[in-house]
Amino acid sequence: MSFLTSYKAQKKLAANARAKRLTLALTQEGLANRSGVPLRTLRKFEQEGAISLESFLKIYMVLGDLDDIVNATAPKETSFSSIDDVLNASSKSVRKRGTRK
Repeated sequence: MSFLTSYKAQKKLAANARAKRLTLALTQEGLANRSGVPLRTLRKFEQEGAISLESFLKIYMVLGDLDDIVNATAPKETSFSSIDDVLNASSKSVRKRGTRK
């Protein structure tokens, strides 16, 4: 369980993007031009953390961290503590649909 709220996560992602932009010595205008994201949208993102997923990914593509973002959201691999865990896992099928509403 995480105590990180979606609002705090948005603000942190925006702060991280701004810090990376400054590390690369890019102005907001320069990043907006390179990413194809409107300058107004980029400013709103850096100030409020609000942005569409498409624009977010475009920004991180220019910042060079898109692969890291995609890899961070990948499902975690199962770690086994015994041979029984390995044998039981291989017999289970991977669900294609959720069961909860």
